[in-house]
Amino acid sequence: MNELVQLTWNSDIAIVTIDNPPVNALSLGVPEGISEAIEQIAADDGVQAAVVIGGGTTFVAGADIKEFEKFRSGQRPRGPGHLPLLRQIEDCPKPIVMAMHGTALGGGLELAMAGHYRVAVPGTQVGQPEVKLGIIPGAGGTQRLPRLVGVAKAVEMCAYGSPIKADEALRLGLIDRIIDGDLQAGAVGFARDIVGRPVQKTRDKSDKLGTPQENDAIFTAARESARKKQRGVVAPLAAIDAVAASAKLPFEEGCREEQRLFADCLNSNQSKALIHVFFAEREAAKIPDVPKNTSTIAINSAAVIGAGTMGGGIAMVFANAGIPVLLKEADQPGLDRGIARIRQNYVHSVERGRFTQEFVDERLRLIQPTVTFDGFDKADMVIEAVFEGMALKKEVFAELDRVCKRGAILASNTSTLNIDEIASVTSRPDLVIGTHFFSPANVMRLLELVRGKKTCKEVIATAMQLSRKLGKVGVLVGNCRGFVGNRMFHPYMRESVFLVEEGATVEAVDKALYDFGMAMGPLAVGDLAGLDVGWRIRKEYRHLEKPGVRQAVAGDLLCELGRFGQKTGAGWYKYDQNRRAIPDPEVTELVRKWAAEAGVTQRRISADEIVDRCIYALVNEGARVLEEGYALRAGDVDTIYINGYGFPAHLGGPMWFADTVGLQKVYDRILEFHRQHGSLWEPAPLLKQLAEDGKTFASFNAGVESTA
Repeated sequence: MNELVQLTWNSDIAIVTIDNPPVNALSLGVPEGISEAIEQIAADDGVQAAVVIGGGTTFVAGADIKEFEKFRSGQRPRGPGHLPLLRQIEDCPKPIVMAMHGTALGGGLELAMAGHYRVAVPGTQVGQPEVKLGIIPGAGGTQRLPRLVGVAKAVEMCAYGSPIKADEALRLGLIDRIIDGDLQAGAVGFARDIVGRPVQKTRDKSDKLGTPQENDAIFTAARESARKKQRGVVAPLAAIDAVAASAKLPFEEGCREEQRLFADCLNSNQSKALIHVFFAEREAAKIPDVPKNTSTIAINSAAVIGAGTMGGGIAMVFANAGIPVLLKEADQPGLDRGIARIRQNYVHSVERGRFTQEFVDERLRLIQPTVTFDGFDKADMVIEAVFEGMALKKEVFAELDRVCKRGAILASNTSTLNIDEIASVTSRPDLVIGTHFFSPANVMRLLELVRGKKTCKEVIATAMQLSRKLGKVGVLVGNCRGFVGNRMFHPYMRESVFLVEEGATVEAVDKALYDFGMAMGPLAVGDLAGLDVGWRIRKEYRHLEKPGVRQAVAGDLLCELGRFGQKTGAGWYKYDQNRRAIPDPEVTELVRKWAAEAGVTQRRISADEIVDRCIYALVNEGARVLEEGYALRAGDVDTIYINGYGFPAHLGGPMWFADTVGLQKVYDRILEFHRQHGSLWEPAPLLKQLAEDGKTFASFNAGVESTA
């Protein structure tokens, strides 16, 4: 034994406790400790059965992800991984009961499935989420799981990575009993109940493996679904192939096929990218000058100003987290529309099975509609979500400063406006922060937290902590026009419009970026968000534009014709009554006319040029954001773009993607565009420096003393 694994006894039942906080990962020392314990149990005549349990708040949440990089780099040979340990457990002559609580994910579930029996407390989650890291189970998970739950469910769990709860696991046969009350006592009791029964090895089971005819239909449908829902991602298809091997091959051969597929995935660029995304999201929570022990402000109640699409969505976010929230609108009709929209959103969630009606009823009770400021003096945090105009926001903040209690946080859900200017009308600029939710706020995971010059560390720490409670990925950014996400999005959208003005069709631009992996093409995104939103922002900032620099005008001219996108039935596309996009030849003719008037020569444009101009515009601006310190890390930029803008996670985010292409190659292409298209394509100094030094964005971190 070692300090990570303890062996104790309850009379004739041995108890193996895994104690590797915080999540009992199967890092170095844990498998060895388990193996030593199993060896001792097998040799001890006084032991009738054993229970394997996790210490702390969970069973085993998975393997140590940092080990994967060591395998990939050759620092540690992969070999057979944990397969010998799992076979040792299965071959133990004494029945082994796996007692689960919290989560048993990835390697944790593989460990549990090697036991002869499994028990769990209610609410335990089990699953094989490896595909989310671009890999597949590598210790027999794709071979044992179908033997316990059937081929169809194993395909679903391994190809999509979503966990299931204990009650479903019991119904499927993955666990044998749900333990109410104390898990260890219940598991020991269960172990005594099964003493004397024949030991059941999971690998020997075959009754749920189905027939070739049944399985062919399952695998065909699964592959079609994976190609559609997880476009361009290789791990889901590999997971399906591995489960297919379980149904066609003997267990040992199936494990060898799983190992081969695992190795292919582990060494792929996609796995490297997705593991980067995993760690980048966690790193984003760390702020260099805001220590982990910084005190926070308790947020037990909130208020939202504005019951429109954004304000209503934000109110739902707080209610879903169990935080009572006031929702204010200027007049009763606007408030009624907002509440009706919230109710309809919840109806859809119930229909899709996301929430129960009981949950929805509880959440609606937490949202208190109002047309006055009554009760705002009790709110711990107020989020303003009114029209995106500086004059209106300053008016609202001046009033909030007057009515809110001292110590309450005042936040603005602005997407572009200056937080310091908004804070300047209050007597508490240290308690003002930007909270840029993404639409729809009750669905999108990203929350950009905008730090003003005077925002205090306690408010930043509170906002970061609150984002997690709200189910969001909080990323701290600096206060510049558009912050990080929208500042970078502007040149991306600009190039998409330039390309249309230069002769590419609207559909060709969107298809090229969609095929690259973006969730939607940029022009379709504009229509969805409303072309008038960007138009209004551009008009507000028009005085800051440099004279003589080319502007993308086609989108604004469409707005002047009343074509705002989906909400008006026409934008870059026409829309039917179901808001389905239809290519519009009228737009092609209008753009051709406007281009001629502006002296822009139209030509044929390749998909490669479309992708390079849009994505490299994003990367170039990202480099400026990093150099100027408005983002702390390249990984923060990637986190923002994956969670807020539909950048494909399997490409790692724009900055990681540029690293994989090679910064010298990216820089050379940008220089080419600079020569062709002028000053808007001037390479960012940081990009130039990193390219010439042979370095990457991943190696760059802004200093603590940055403007962020």
